[in-house]
Amino acid sequence: MADNSTELNGPEPTAAELAAAILDEEAKRRAEQVERDAETVLPDDLLPGVGGESMTLRQGLRVGGTSMVVMMFVLNLLDELPRAIRVLAPDIQKSLDVSDTVLFGILGFGGVALVLGAVPMAALADRVKRVAIIPVASAFWGVTTFLSGLIVNPFQLFLTNAGTGLGQAYRIPVSNSLLVDTYPIQARSRIFALEGLGRPLGQLLGPLAVGGFAALVGGDDAWRTAFFAVAAAPLVVAVVSALVLREPERGYYEKRAVFGEEQVEVEELPVSIGTAFARLRKIKTFYFLSTGVGVLGFALIAIPIQFNLLLEDKYAMGPFQRGVVESCIWVAALVGLPFAGRIFDRGFRRDPAAMMRMAGLLVMASGVVYAVALPIKILGGLVVMMALAQTLISMAFVAAPSVIAAVSPHRIRAQAFALLPVFIFLMGGFFGGLIVGQLSDAYNERTAMLVAAPPAALIGGALIAHGSRFIRRDISRSVEELLEEREEQRRAAVDPASVPALQVHNLDFSYGTVQVLFDVSFEVAPGEVLALLGTNGAGKSTLLRAVSGLGIPDRGVVRLGGRTITYTEAEDRFAAGLVQLRGGAGVFEELSVADNLRASVLAAGLDDAEVDNRMRRALSLFPALAERAGAAGRELSGGQQQMLALAMALMHEPEVLLIDELSLGLAPVVVQELLGVVESLRTEGQTMIIVEQSLNVALAFADRALFMEKGRIRFEGPAQELAERDDLARAVFLGGEGG
Repeated sequence: MADNSTELNGPEPTAAELAAAILDEEAKRRAEQVERDAETVLPDDLLPGVGGESMTLRQGLRVGGTSMVVMMFVLNLLDELPRAIRVLAPDIQKSLDVSDTVLFGILGFGGVALVLGAVPMAALADRVKRVAIIPVASAFWGVTTFLSGLIVNPFQLFLTNAGTGLGQAYRIPVSNSLLVDTYPIQARSRIFALEGLGRPLGQLLGPLAVGGFAALVGGDDAWRTAFFAVAAAPLVVAVVSALVLREPERGYYEKRAVFGEEQVEVEELPVSIGTAFARLRKIKTFYFLSTGVGVLGFALIAIPIQFNLLLEDKYAMGPFQRGVVESCIWVAALVGLPFAGRIFDRGFRRDPAAMMRMAGLLVMASGVVYAVALPIKILGGLVVMMALAQTLISMAFVAAPSVIAAVSPHRIRAQAFALLPVFIFLMGGFFGGLIVGQLSDAYNERTAMLVAAPPAALIGGALIAHGSRFIRRDISRSVEELLEEREEQRRAAVDPASVPALQVHNLDFSYGTVQVLFDVSFEVAPGEVLALLGTNGAGKSTLLRAVSGLGIPDRGVVRLGGRTITYTEAEDRFAAGLVQLRGGAGVFEELSVADNLRASVLAAGLDDAEVDNRMRRALSLFPALAERAGAAGRELSGGQQQMLALAMALMHEPEVLLIDELSLGLAPVVVQELLGVVESLRTEGQTMIIVEQSLNVALAFADRALFMEKGRIRFEGPAQELAERDDLARAVFLGGEGG
């Protein structure tokens, strides 16, 4: 301790010295990050789909069959029919007497509803058979589309359009994850190109069919009949899909590429929506791809509606004529998509990063084409250039599913695909539609499109291209997780008794861009008491947060009793037996001691007799609390409040108990009483991890100790052995100073 005091009493550093030290630390951190990233990139022969033999579309269909991709193609085509109604937007606008902004808000909210539905639909798809979702959802949006033809005011159209969006919400997360699990990696881009042809074909035939049908029926309310006609198709598909589709194994081809024919099944708790999305956002490839697509959404959603208004206002076109023009825009995509499938399959096999960069460059090229096209007044030239821009974007989108499948863990893959509509329709479509609609009302359609489309495509494409820098590392991390799961399964099969009560492997954790935990790995055996020691800021409390689910790691695996809980919400971990007693106030001050104990298990569903039994057991460990069972929490001393908080945690009979700062701020006599409780629990076989500042206190209760410094584990072993390491022991408070 003398060295520390000398250091503290020395001359204070100047501002320039502090700034230089901070810059040096940041440079060192960045260099270490680059080194770590390089270490996690596996050779090509371990990356699924990279290198190896090529596969034709015919070969891919022979392996996975034709039923799945044909049905997804049809669903993709039919999904465009409600959006083809936009060719009737001017007619609906006149009938309902609304402004451009109101109309865009109504039609755009269907996309918002699609987003809101996609999130829970994806979570459902990661839990149940995905093929069972398709017929139910298809029938639902067929009914809501039919109801759209019966509306009499804007609010009713808002509701039915939202219902159609909700019914279509399954399409992207469910269809994409089914295709990924049905067809080999080497042919995926071709498969997605084939399935993707349904969109331009729907965009080509949909406006023709809708506009032609309205022109044939005639009259001011012809748009209503178009809704009725569109509604029939999804009802038919609902029946057919229920009969022909079969559920594939999740992650089958990735597992096969890594494990060969070996079967690896991981037991895990349910995947949480919030946890899955938080984990996905930390996959940099995915983050930049989805953000880029979201920015691009300004061009994808708002521009087609504006373009139809332009055709009516400036070129005096009716519904059928607008349908013909919009159909022509999609013709080129029918040629471009198969070509893109071949290019991207080949590109992924050679270099995934180059393939993703190419997708970003295609999007950026569309921005340049928009900038050239939109000022053109001659209709023919305008249509040709708009068709080229749309084809470039459609080709780029062929790469997206393969990228997402490669970098996202297979157990949350449907939720990964669900983020695409979130970014496209919510970020770009709805808000973009409102902004572009206001620009259109204030100026004109052409100006609104020119302001929105080129920047959106250029920025979105640049973000996608930038994300390519991380794809090899992110694929490698996904493979590492699979390999680690295999090793754990092998160990459990050979020696079931070796399965730890709690396991953390390769855990990285960041707050924003600042990484605070680095490759943390440890295990806790059943009945073991582990002391977690280290200096302030070492990452001890952050580690407990990551284990208990209060923070989401960037990388790594957490298991409880052999079950994977990495993607599980904190509440579900708690229910499974992982209970954390946090530092600081942990009691209800206005409630009595007894009522605090009862309140702690209100959500557990226990009967009164079981609650009373647990209360008696908890109070037997703390005689001081038993004597004051009727006292309010605020009347207790700080030490007694800590005892009550621990008793409340024990009411849940945890499998693993996490205690943050057991002795912090407590008098020595209270610490001794708590140590007696810990010893009793240890004797009974309670598994515990206890964060502690004092090495002497840790020596009194711990079977084993971990010492952390700057987010890394520097020591793991018997607690007594840590005390003998002078270089580490100096960093931990000795004697009573820590307690």
